[in-house]
Amino acid sequence: QVQLVESGGGVVQPGGSLRLSCAASGFVWDYYAITWFRRVPGKEREGLACFKMNGNLTYIADSVKDRFAIFRDDTKNTIYLQLNNVKSEDTADYYCATGRVSECRVYRGTASSWGMAYWGRGTRVNVSS
Repeated sequence: QVQLVESGGGVVQPGGSLRLSCAASGFVWDYYAITWFRRVPGKEREGLACFKMNGNLTYIADSVKDRFAIFRDDTKNTIYLQLNNVKSEDTADYYCATGRVSECRVYRGTASSWGMAYWGRGTRVNVSS
């Protein structure tokens, strides 16, 4: 059974940093792509970053590519999303997802949700002074 568990959210001041974790289990760790998304209430879900596990390639959305990073820890089966220089507009619920998709797909400068069949419950980030 595929499981994705996000953690690391919380309150952070503008300009600060935060590292989100996505612990994965129940599937072939080093084959499928894993993607981070966020959703702000009342707005569309946004695909932020994708890790192509087989090939060790990454994609970061245009809107956050100068501030966010994605990386992996194979010893923990965990994908991280590093948020740097956070802004108030980064306040959102953050989710990781995967599916039987081995490639990172891009849609209009964002990471696509195509093929993402399994989702975590999310972790909330609140940027506030």
